[in-house]
Order: sequence, then structure tokens, then C-alpha cells
Amino acid sequence: MKAICIDDEQLALEYLKRQIMKLNGIEVIGTFIHPIEGKEHILTEEVDVIFLDIHLPEINGIELAEQIINEKPDLIVVFVTAYDQYAVKAFELNALDYLVKPVKLDRLRLTLDRVRKQLNVKEEKKPELNHLQIKVSNYLSFQVEPDIFKPIPWRTSKTQELFLYLLQNHGKLVEKSTLMELLWEVYELEKGYSLLYTTVYNVRKALRPFNDHIVLHNTTDGYLLELKSVSIDLFEWEKSLTALPELNYSTVKSYEEVMRLNKEPYLLNHDYVWLEAERHRMESIWLKTANRIATFYEMNNEGNDAIKWYKNICERYQEHEEAHFSLMKLYAKMGDSKLVTKQYRNLTKVLAEELSIEPSNYIKEWYEQNIIRRVNNNHP
Repeated sequence: MKAICIDDEQLALEYLKRQIMKLNGIEVIGTFIHPIEGKEHILTEEVDVIFLDIHLPEINGIELAEQIINEKPDLIVVFVTAYDQYAVKAFELNALDYLVKPVKLDRLRLTLDRVRKQLNVKEEKKPELNHLQIKVSNYLSFQVEPDIFKPIPWRTSKTQELFLYLLQNHGKLVEKSTLMELLWEVYELEKGYSLLYTTVYNVRKALRPFNDHIVLHNTTDGYLLELKSVSIDLFEWEKSLTALPELNYSTVKSYEEVMRLNKEPYLLNHDYVWLEAERHRMESIWLKTANRIATFYEMNNEGNDAIKWYKNICERYQEHEEAHFSLMKLYAKMGDSKLVTKQYRNLTKVLAEELSIEPSNYIKEWYEQNIIRRVNNNHP
């Protein structure tokens, strides 16, 4: 195992090197007091792990680590700091991601054991995916094997939120100032940037299994998430829907097939304020298309298919009065007053429980004229 150490304090640097050399299976191939010089050396040499001081005069150590990982995503970083363990927690680092000065041999040995395990995991052969699929319907999950999707562990909730924001804006440069306002508006600038660099660093760690497909680029002004041979279920659903020709008898089955790709709303289990607009936009497309399909079938006297789609709308939007009302009229056309009454009662119950309101007057009047009076006339 080859290591490089960076610390602006010469005595601390020499002490760390001596401690490392007491252990077997690791070689220190370079020590640097100037971080930029150390970075240049790391990028040109074969290195397995770097020991990096957090507090550096020229650049924040976490920011430097993030820049290095941008170029060498598989490199393992161990932070070294004079901060106590409580102060380090503010950086949102995993306990095994840092060593506290003066570095104790037992703690160093534990850290190196963890590094070796990570290196062994990298060397294990994993099934390669030529194409990565990501699901954002309901919640975020990644294809880990063919037809097997799982969520991945995130270091913090902010780590996941940052990735989701970059994913929603993939292919676009997102400025660091935008991310700061989005995630850490309440923090002072210096601490906010430290948290940003740590969070980006944690995003890169979480995405290591997918480095062939997901690349996070760091620029002076911000970050750009690049996707390579990746498909995202709801994004692909929208593309497929947009590509369809006009709705008619020859295309309606294609519309239904594409609509089956959208089973649940965009990231429904996440309540980030910034994604509400995109979720609403996608749901508006789904609702408009579902209504078009249902209306098409209704206008062409395909009652059962129309009922199926109005039911789909009612299941997804329980308070959607028009879908309930369309079902009531279709049931009435079929001469089934019991189903009309059942649908009306379902609507009344949902509106009362969810919105504390009654059905609109035009629906109540229609129900009064077409069902209640008919029942009363049949039972004088």
C-alpha cells in the first residue's frame, strides 16, 4: 500500500510518517508541506491512500481532497486534524475518515485496516453493467444487478439531497453559491463552504460503485454531473411520451404502454422544497395524458377502458372531482345507480376527510337530479 502525507507543520508531518512506518504493509512515498505541490504529485503517481491535514494555510483540506477525488475517484483519503473529536463532527465526516493529532498507533492501525478492506473491495470482480438504470419513481434507487434495484447508503441527509439536486440538473453547471443557498443558507460563509466540500466528498464516496456511469465534475464556479449510458425511469417516461404521435385508435395502446412506466410520482418520499415544482410539472403531464386517454375511450364508446383510466386518476388523485364525476356519469349511462351512489359517497368522504369540503354544487345537483329523484320516483 502506497501513501502520501500532506501537512503544513513539518514536525507533525515527520511524526505521522514515523508512526505509519511502524506498521507493516504500507510505504510512505512522499511527504509535503505545500498542499498544491502534494496534489500535483498525487495526480501523477500511483497512490492508494493520502493522509491530509484539514487545516491548511493555502486551501481547506477537505476542499483539496474533493479536488483530488475529482481526478482520482478511487483514491482513499484519511484526514488528520488537531481538532478534537467533537469539533470534527461539524465537518460531517465518518469516524474512520479522520485521525486526531497526535496520531496514536492503535488508532492508526484501525484506520489502515479499514483502508485495506476498501482496497480489497475495489479489487473484487463485480458484475459490470453496460447501462445503468436509476429509479426516481417514489424514491431513489440504483440498479446493482440486472433487474435488481436498491437504495444506496448516504453519509448524511444533505449528501443525498445534494446528489438529487445535481441529478435533477444533470448536464448543467450548478454554481457553488446556488448549492450554498439551497443547503446551508443559515451558516456563515466559511463554514458553509467547508460543509459543501465535505458533502461533495461524501457524494463521490457513495457513487464509487457507479464511477463508470456517473461523473461529478468540479469547476471553479460549481459542479456538473455527467451521466454516461444512464437511463432514469421518469425522465425516460417523459421522453417516450413526447415522442408519441397524435392520440388515435392506432396509437392509444402505445400511450397506455408508456404510461405504465410512470407508476408513482417523482421522488414522492422526499419533501425537498426545490423539487416540488418539477414533481408538479411531471404530475401535470401524467394527469393531462391520463385524462386524454380516458376521454378518448369515452368519446369512442369504449366504456370499460374509459372507466379503467378514470379509476387510475382517482387512485392517484383521490380529491380529483372531475374523474369521480366522469365515473358517476359512465355508471349512470350503464344504468348502474348503485355504482353511481358508491362513487359519489367515496368522493364525499375523501373531500370531507382531506379538505373538509363538500363536492361542488354542479356534482351535487347532477346527483340529485339523476339518482335521488329517480330512486324516489321508483319508490313512491
